Amino acid sequence: MDDSNQIEPPESFVALYLSRSRDRLTQPPEVVLRRYELCEDLAHTLSEQAAVTLFKSGNTEQEVLEKILQALLEPGSAVQPPEAEWVVARLAELAGWERG
Repeated sequence: MDDSNQIEPPESFVALYLSRSRDRLTQPPEVVLRRYELCEDLAHTLSEQAAVTLFKSGNTEQEVLEKILQALLEPGSAVQPPEAEWVVARLAELAGWERG
């Protein structure tokens, strides 16, 4: 990514934007960085909501993650489907939950 920016998206996120041959980005680096920042912020924001939902609902961690994923996949969501999957995986990581 850009050497002047201290934020370095993880490989798992950058992989969402690699060409089929996996040798170049499909979007400019600044777009990938902006999308990463959005998704990382979203994962952090949702982690607190997920913990509260788990406590109040009596659902399992997997059920909470699945409901969040379904909400992120709704039309008009701020994230694309591959990003939604990444956000939920990151949320699970932040919460210390297993992702099934």
